[in-house]
Amino acid sequence: MIKSKPTMATIKSFIRKNDGKLFINVKSKFDGMIDGVSLDRNSQFSVALKPEPDRNHENCKGVQGAWFVGSSRDHLTPFDNGVFMGYEVYNCCGSFILAVKK
Repeated sequence: MIKSKPTMATIKSFIRKNDGKLFINVKSKFDGMIDGVSLDRNSQFSVALKPEPDRNHENCKGVQGAWFVGSSRDHLTPFDNGVFMGYEVYNCCGSFILAVKK
């Protein structure tokens, strides 16, 4: 069970410690067609992959589908649904959950 308030260091450590075991659920993401964030009503967990080598690794922290804004503009909360445990992240670019199976 995750009890303390997560920080960016917590998330980076979680990603590093669980390399190869991470799952991601992208709940919403920025959509340029509507110039805003659109919700994915059918989002579900999938194995988290590493981004392509030519992609921005700083903002995704090495996880394809994740996007961190930085400068304290990412809202981080613990996540536990009984099957997965990890962190939910939301910001102006969307929201996603990074988790591992319990």
